[in-house]
Amino acid sequence: MKITAVILAAGQGTRMNSDLPKVLHPVCGVPMIAHSLAAVKAASSETPVVIIGHGAEAVREFLGEKARCVIQDPQLGTGHAVQQAESILRGKTDLVLVTYADMPLLRPETIEGLVETQKANKGPLTMLTVSAADPRGFGRVVRAPGGSVQAIIEEAAATEEQLSIHELNVGAYCFSADWLWEALHKIKVSPRAGNGTTTQKGEYYLTDTVALAVQAGLTVQALVSDDLVETIGINTRVHLAEAELAMRQRINRAHMLAGVTIVDPASTYIEPGIKIGRDTVIWPNTYLRGKTVIGEGCVIGPNTIAEDTTVGDCCEILAAVMEGAVVEDNVGIGPFARLRKGAHLCKGVHVGNFGEVKDSTLGPGTKMGHFSYIGNAIIGEDVNIGAGTVTCNYDGVHKNQTEIGEGAFIGSDTMLVAPVKIGARSRTGAGAVVTKDVEPDTLVVGVPARPIKKLNEAKDD
Repeated sequence: MKITAVILAAGQGTRMNSDLPKVLHPVCGVPMIAHSLAAVKAASSETPVVIIGHGAEAVREFLGEKARCVIQDPQLGTGHAVQQAESILRGKTDLVLVTYADMPLLRPETIEGLVETQKANKGPLTMLTVSAADPRGFGRVVRAPGGSVQAIIEEAAATEEQLSIHELNVGAYCFSADWLWEALHKIKVSPRAGNGTTTQKGEYYLTDTVALAVQAGLTVQALVSDDLVETIGINTRVHLAEAELAMRQRINRAHMLAGVTIVDPASTYIEPGIKIGRDTVIWPNTYLRGKTVIGEGCVIGPNTIAEDTTVGDCCEILAAVMEGAVVEDNVGIGPFARLRKGAHLCKGVHVGNFGEVKDSTLGPGTKMGHFSYIGNAIIGEDVNIGAGTVTCNYDGVHKNQTEIGEGAFIGSDTMLVAPVKIGARSRTGAGAVVTKDVEPDTLVVGVPARPIKKLNEAKDD
């Protein structure tokens, strides 16, 4: 059976008061429409269709190949929006799953349940509902004596008795495709309300399909969600903050249940898709973003940011910023260290306070104590990098490479003017400015640095 999701993302979102299209506002670091795409992925078999309008090009650019985009212009309501997908879906799918791009908290398992309910439904559609004391402006669901859905009454058109109904229309549906296309053409536009197939605002409402089905004597089923938070829709930045909090709580809870200690979930920010190993401890004010992976038995934070970074097992990282870095096992970092893109710290490396590494590899066991900058460098095993060491890698035109051999000792305040190579087991005196390659087992001092002594002459390079 072919199942295609249609995601409605054309609205202007005027209450967001923003130049950014509403559906591109992030929830836990990810545009809300991406959450909607993830929710429908498991339940659908075909590439989803996204109905776009306001900010169409920006939304299309973000979606890329993840979805087929169809523009709704003019924007004449939700029924009209779904109708825009008819030309590419009619005769090519069995079920049409309809959701909104501004409902990022809908779970994949809920969407799957909606589809499975419709598969078993002899009628043309199944809708998602929720029972809640706070209606948040949602339409009320009126049930027939037998339990099937009889009508959806929009809040503005509801009587006092209907306003007391606690079952609300969430806005997610699964339709029999062939029936849907015919029904959409039967929805009428009218300034009047209350007859089931007309609207108050002169728009085509998708909810009117329920009345059309009931009038034809067909069964409309409803799947009732037990999670009010899941149904939060976003129309304002207040709603956005509510969704952000709810998503963060959901993500943090899942990690804690998987064996991660989060000392203060309220001040810990973990984006979707982050992987964290068991027995890792996350301290407050830690932000884990992008494609970050944290191993087992680590201590991360407080006050640490990791973005697109891989961290091995048993690492301790305090008050550090890491962007596009690779950190192997048993590494210690911080406080106040920064790893920029291309930084690779091998097993057992230590980077102390106010150290910065960019586009460089630090070999196993290397120690970089504090107040140093290493850029565009390849550093061997068990190297000591003294305080204040700088690789002078940029000559105003090109980035140049520094190489330091295993076992070398770089004295405090050494300037390594790249391109330059420091041989294995060599040493530089404090304050040296190294402008030429240094042979293995050699001590260099001064400005510019010059060799004054051979070290360990008996050793073979």
